[in-house]
Amino acid sequence: MSVLVVTGTDAGVGKTVVTAALATLALGRGSSVAVVKPAQTGVAPGEAGDVDQVIRLSGVTTTFEVRRFAEGLPPAAAARVAGVPPVSLAEVARFVAELAESNRLVVVEGTGGLLERFDEDGGTIGDLARSLGAQVLVVVGAGRGTVNHTALTLEALANRGLEPAGIVIGRWPREPGVVERSCVCDLEMLAARPLAGVMPEGAVGLGRDAFAEVAHQGLGAVLGGAFDAARFKAAL
Repeated sequence: MSVLVVTGTDAGVGKTVVTAALATLALGRGSSVAVVKPAQTGVAPGEAGDVDQVIRLSGVTTTFEVRRFAEGLPPAAAARVAGVPPVSLAEVARFVAELAESNRLVVVEGTGGLLERFDEDGGTIGDLARSLGAQVLVVVGAGRGTVNHTALTLEALANRGLEPAGIVIGRWPREPGVVERSCVCDLEMLAARPLAGVMPEGAVGLGRDAFAEVAHQGLGAVLGGAFDAARFKAAL
């Protein structure tokens, strides 16, 4: 059994697509997998959230959205605006640990970046990962600011004694420019290891069969796929 926390350098970098890809590959290997979203923000009741996208893309059936807030704010601020108690990361940790007893893999998708506040005490998804003894997969963009944001995220992980499972570019553009191409080598130097994957822009709109192939080609062997970082760089 294992727990993998998926975080990002910011909102909108592709965490949900990467979470769906991880679930897809685990299911393809015949493994039991659960997906947990501790806090969904910016989505009204009845609207499709990140977990719904994961279900649609991967077919995973064991999914949980612990809390939902309509305001598109960090979880602590969204709870404060709504006038309700914040997410209890201690309760989430206990729940995830229980799921890990009966599932080969539990994927926990964070909200926004690593240091988004979940409660008024400053609890973050990084604190949740530390309490679970989980590795953290960092999903990044591929534009200006990516290298700096990634360096800060990796430094924050190290300061908390957390081990990164790797870096995945969550939305690689169809026509990458010099900025995007130059990011690749810089990201690998920061991580001191090859990229763990690159998911193409637009993957969220694919059907389940097409997405399964993209997931296989987009994530590296350490995550159960066939992505080859050296071959990807050579083709840039």
